[in-house]
Amino acid sequence: MASLLLLIFLLMIHKFCVSGVSSAYWSVSYSHSDICALKGSTVTIYCTYTYPTGHQIQEMFWTTGPKMHSEKTPDLSEDPEYSQRLQYLGDKQNNCTIRLSHVTQKDSHMYYFRFITDIDKWTGYPGVNLTVTDLQVDSPETVNEGDSVRLTCKSSCALTDRATFIWYRNAQPLTERRDRNNQLLLQSVRREDAGRYSCALQGHKLTSAFSAYLSVMYPPKHTFVAVSPCCELVEGNSVTLSCNCDSYPPALNFSWFKGGTFVGSGRIYSISKISSNHSGEYKCKSVTEHGEAYSDAVNLNVMCVGCPVILYIFIGVFIGAAVVIMVVLIWVKKRKDAQESQMNLSRPHHNIFQMSDVKMMDTVYENEMAKQDEEEKRHTGVSAKMNQSKAYHNIYQTSDEKLPESVYEDVTMT
Repeated sequence: MASLLLLIFLLMIHKFCVSGVSSAYWSVSYSHSDICALKGSTVTIYCTYTYPTGHQIQEMFWTTGPKMHSEKTPDLSEDPEYSQRLQYLGDKQNNCTIRLSHVTQKDSHMYYFRFITDIDKWTGYPGVNLTVTDLQVDSPETVNEGDSVRLTCKSSCALTDRATFIWYRNAQPLTERRDRNNQLLLQSVRREDAGRYSCALQGHKLTSAFSAYLSVMYPPKHTFVAVSPCCELVEGNSVTLSCNCDSYPPALNFSWFKGGTFVGSGRIYSISKISSNHSGEYKCKSVTEHGEAYSDAVNLNVMCVGCPVILYIFIGVFIGAAVVIMVVLIWVKKRKDAQESQMNLSRPHHNIFQMSDVKMMDTVYENEMAKQDEEEKRHTGVSAKMNQSKAYHNIYQTSDEKLPESVYEDVTMT
């Protein structure tokens, strides 16, 4: 029994050989016993073979192993799944290299080179194990703004060919190469660095099927208050104030203040029936686990009911009173101007009247002086008569200041 087992073992050694190990005359050698290739890439399997002198090569091909219930080993070049992608680069001397393009996970198999001579046939066991993998990004889910983070592009197996990686964010290639081997280092992370990251091998169009989304955490910024309605606030109406900010994660804790006094909480602050007591400056505070921020103050100016009408009436009365005052002032000025004009017109007549009076007085005076001269001339002749009549003149003068004209007539006649 032991002899039989030994014979079978010797026959197996003669029939088969391991990779790189040959019998006396038969051998198949592969450059790699295990190959890790990226999905969608092209794989080249380098191979050499030898056979005894005097043999003539009849047939040679690559196979994935014998099929169940089939004595014939299948030729991959005749398989529809491989015929368009498999290219034989060898010859009938000692080169058995092949190239397989657009590999997928379905191509993950053991591959063997088999050749047949006019005398015997040979299969190069144990063959080459091909593993097709996909790239995936290993990254933390979140990072705080300002921190550093390292992203890794990895696969389920170590890629056989030397690989140069390129990185994408939101399907856009990163212009700045910040990769080290298969890693991407982001220093002093900004909020703009948030997004979906994927990687690829340089020279390959297909990127990683498994990307990673990086979220950047940052405290509230640009906090502001929105007022609705935004225009006139009339007493008795309602008003809504909303607190808005930019933060990640979104802020859920909000507080409201009026002039520094806490008045409410929540993102929305509503006043159903607003009054003049609600007038003032309002601001809100947004809070997250990463920080807090206050908004700028907004001023609410509440107008009382009917105030616009009263205001309009007051304005109307004021304008009316101003118009009346102006009319009165204009009338007074015009009347004063008219009186001054009338006085100026009457002054020339008054001067004429005074001059005529002066002339009349001068004439009277001259007549009186002439009479006195005549009297003096006649004084000598009439002195006796005058003495006689003086007694009569005195008598009449006591009773009446003016002498009768008959007395003067008597004197004149004498």
